[in-house]
Amino acid sequence: MIGVPPLLDVRNLTIQFPSVGRALLPAKQPAPQSQVAAVRDLSFAITPGEVLGLVGESGSGKSITSLAIMGLLPPTATVSGEIAFQNGHDKTTSLLELPPDSLRELRGSRIAMIFQEPMTALNPVMRVGNQIAEAVLAHHQMSKAEAWQRAVEGMRDVAIPDPEQRARSYPHQLSGGMRQRVMIAMAIVNRPQLLIADEPTTALDVTIQAQILELLNDLRRKFDLAMLFISHDLAVVSHVADRVAVMYTGSLVELGMKADIFNAPAHPYTQGLLRAIPTLATDRAQPLATIEGIVPPIAALPPGCPFEPRCEHRVAACAAQLPPLIEVSPGHWARCPVLNAIPANRASSSAEKL
Repeated sequence: MIGVPPLLDVRNLTIQFPSVGRALLPAKQPAPQSQVAAVRDLSFAITPGEVLGLVGESGSGKSITSLAIMGLLPPTATVSGEIAFQNGHDKTTSLLELPPDSLRELRGSRIAMIFQEPMTALNPVMRVGNQIAEAVLAHHQMSKAEAWQRAVEGMRDVAIPDPEQRARSYPHQLSGGMRQRVMIAMAIVNRPQLLIADEPTTALDVTIQAQILELLNDLRRKFDLAMLFISHDLAVVSHVADRVAVMYTGSLVELGMKADIFNAPAHPYTQGLLRAIPTLATDRAQPLATIEGIVPPIAALPPGCPFEPRCEHRVAACAAQLPPLIEVSPGHWARCPVLNAIPANRASSSAEKL
């Protein structure tokens, strides 16, 4: 939204982890440590009430980015850059500089997260109502009975039938869709400003997936939520996002409004992803379109564009250094030095059918 200050502003975020190389060393010789970047120079912003879809393959840095925002990275991680959060009354908070106690107070109250797999995120030996009530008690001074009522109301907000009875269930007694709704209730029970949804529809069948997406849209409108929606599924993202950011091997390769990304993709990687989506019009007699080559390992990225070895449009400049983001149209950015030579409409036919 033009003119609206961002609720979350991520600038030049780089996340590194130590890597120990031992392959060519004698068994008893200490191995040197080097840093491997899981996320490189990542920048994006989310305004109040907006949904940003963060798209990429497994290992592209999506979940690591969300954990950095939540302050849940392991101690071995080295983080640089800036993560600024508008914490009410025009007060901006630098999340990377907050002391642990202040960050813990913010996490779960102003910023909440739906984790990827509810069966592992939920405590298997604790009733789901108590788990939601625990999130309430962590941020509010009230009795356990009052927190329980807030938990039941939270379950009602996410359309769980008979919430008073369901709140007494254990996670294994609920279906996958119900467990996901419990995770959403736990995230929104304290009325956060920003909700991070990390693959919230993974492992759900198509019908339940559609219900969860509709629920998230309803909650967004009801509570004026801003959302960072993380997924590898472009079709899912096309239904919920206002803007889309595409990541590849830890770098942002394209960012723009949903219509720009799906109807006029600029980066060859985004175009390849869209071409690979099967539709009802796909000729079943022909093999599905693929992107040639494989994703390079994070520890052995090429010096230039990480997509360069697989790109059919590559030129010499692509291998020299990581290309900067170029604004190809207002609000539409892509990291490619040969944008003008790439026909953007080649992927649009698949995008229009999503």
